[in-house]
Amino acid sequence: MRIARFSIDGNVAFGAVEGEGPDGLVLDIIKGIPFADFELSGTKVPVSKVRLLPPVLPNKVVAFGRNYAEHAAELGHAIVDDQGRPDAPFAFFKPSTSVIGPGDPIAYPSFSNELHHEAELAVVIGRMCREVPRERVKDVILGYTCANDVTARDVQKREKQWARAKGFDSSCPLGPWVETDLDPSDLTIQCTVNGEQRQLGRTSQMIHSIEDLIVNITEAMTLLPGDVVLTGTPAGVGPLNVGDEVAVTIQGIGTLTNKVIKRD
Repeated sequence: MRIARFSIDGNVAFGAVEGEGPDGLVLDIIKGIPFADFELSGTKVPVSKVRLLPPVLPNKVVAFGRNYAEHAAELGHAIVDDQGRPDAPFAFFKPSTSVIGPGDPIAYPSFSNELHHEAELAVVIGRMCREVPRERVKDVILGYTCANDVTARDVQKREKQWARAKGFDSSCPLGPWVETDLDPSDLTIQCTVNGEQRQLGRTSQMIHSIEDLIVNITEAMTLLPGDVVLTGTPAGVGPLNVGDEVAVTIQGIGTLTNKVIKRD
């Protein structure tokens, strides 16, 4: 099931996305919320008549870096320790205020001159959980969506902490919806800028699997329904400029598109 969050006539609701193609999509409005038992109302509205919002409003976004070998190499990062073993997952946070939805503008931060796109598969948590054993990881996942871990690369290089470089307002586009019925182990991830392909990879290239990442972070903290885990980006990250349209497409989910604007 594809679950979208949307607004219409000043009201916000969740709906199950039905149909195919930009003109054939409709939303069957959900009674309740997708993090508990819910029913479809049977009341349907065309997607073209609503504004799609971020599919969830996370309490926190936990992001993992250097999880694709070629991307780590292009930034000059080692991915193995002194004994040749893969490094442990490398986590950081993006605040809830960084989250925007499909079609929302990415505001180019005034403190950066080198903004980069990073297309990623995002995991949406469906229930409160901590210390999740590997065999139970699937039980705590609601589904998957597209993400863009927009990064002020010059600031990331200059500052020891990544809070500003990756946590500024509008740096975490999510959407267009959550796909609940999906095998995430070998999906194509693509990023285009103004229609030109920049990134193309597969989730099977991850160094640490989704199970690895969920086990790792829930050893340390509780994840809440609606929290989001970003799983890393494949190689090909590159610059974004004011006026650019950046699109992240993931097989089996859809396309997340945002335009870069000058920050007011």
